[in-house]
Amino acid sequence: MTAHPRKSELVDKTRAILAFRFLSPVETADLLRVSEVLEFEEGEPVVEEGELSPWFYGIIEGTVGVNVKEPEGGQVYVNSLGSGEVFGEAGIFQHVHRTATVVALEKATILRIHRREFAAFLERNAVSGNKVLLVIIFSLLRKLRQVNRELAYERKSDLGQDDVDAMIEGLFGET
Repeated sequence: MTAHPRKSELVDKTRAILAFRFLSPVETADLLRVSEVLEFEEGEPVVEEGELSPWFYGIIEGTVGVNVKEPEGGQVYVNSLGSGEVFGEAGIFQHVHRTATVVALEKATILRIHRREFAAFLERNAVSGNKVLLVIIFSLLRKLRQVNRELAYERKSDLGQDDVDAMIEGLFGET
């Protein structure tokens, strides 16, 4: 991970991040001033599952993979996020451990902002800040809907009592 040498050149690309699309160029420059812009090489971790982190992230360029640890010690791929997407929203609102590991799948340029600086930015830019927060909430709701669908699909594929009864009857019943 290295710091991007020319943050001021990234105003337009930062405004392409969905959460920041409603910011003016001046507000975006302010956001960049209080943020870090970091470059990650392919395979380099951005966030480690389990770490306590107050950071919020926006992907300016590149793609990252999201993985979670299996109880046996391996990693399970969850999804990929690309330019314009965000992650680490919980770091804005809560003091919690990260629930996934995020790794650069290719060279990636990522904006990282601390919860304190983000809160101050929102206070300075209240009208646009409300729009930013609404987009972040929408993003969280979209992720929740996706997880709910996956859970419903998994549950649908579970065996029901009738399936178990039929299997037992087939194995041990009279033919």
